[in-house]
Amino acid sequence: MLLNDEAAMTDDASTRGSARRVPRDADAPALRPVRPATEPASSDALETPEDTGAVASDAAPARGFRHWRRQRPFVGGLLVALGGIEMFFSGQLDIGHLHVQLGIEGLQATIIPIALLVLGILAVTMPAHHVFYGIIALVVAIYSLIGVNLGGFIIGMLLAGTGAVLVVAWMGPRDPVAAGGSEEAAS
Repeated sequence: MLLNDEAAMTDDASTRGSARRVPRDADAPALRPVRPATEPASSDALETPEDTGAVASDAAPARGFRHWRRQRPFVGGLLVALGGIEMFFSGQLDIGHLHVQLGIEGLQATIIPIALLVLGILAVTMPAHHVFYGIIALVVAIYSLIGVNLGGFIIGMLLAGTGAVLVVAWMGPRDPVAAGGSEEAAS
C-alpha cells in the first residue's frame, strides 16, 4: 500500500532517532550497478560491434581476478609465501661437498619456510584473519634470522617481514560507492 501522506511515511524510534522512508520510482531498478555495463570507447580508435564484444569477453576474467585480488591482502601474502620459498631453497644448498644447514639438524630449515608459505596462502585465502596470520608470519620471519641460514641470507627474511607487515596493515575491501566516486573523479 503506497501512502502519499508524508507524516505517515516517517517512523519514529525514540532510541535511534527517526528513520524516513522515501518511495521508489516504479521505473527505477532495484539495485544500481557499481560500474557501467559498457566502458566508453576512446575517440581515437574506431571499433566495430564485433571487436567490442571480443574485447569485453577477454577482459571479463581479468576484471574478475582484479576484483578478487582487491578483496584480500594479496601482495602481502604473496611476499610472505615468496620469502618462505626463498628460505626453503637457501636451506637446501649444497656447496661442493658441504651441505649448508643450521638449527637442529636442519629441521628448522624445513619447518620455518613451510610455515611461512602456509601463512602467506592462508592470509590470501582467509582475509578475515589477516592480522593473526600477519603477526605470526612476522614473528616467524624474524626467528628465521637464527633458524634458517640468516633468514635465507637476509633476502627471505626481508621478503617475509615486508609481506607480513603489509598483511597486518591491510585495511579491507573498499566501499563500492566510495570507490566508484573516486574512480570517476580520477578519469
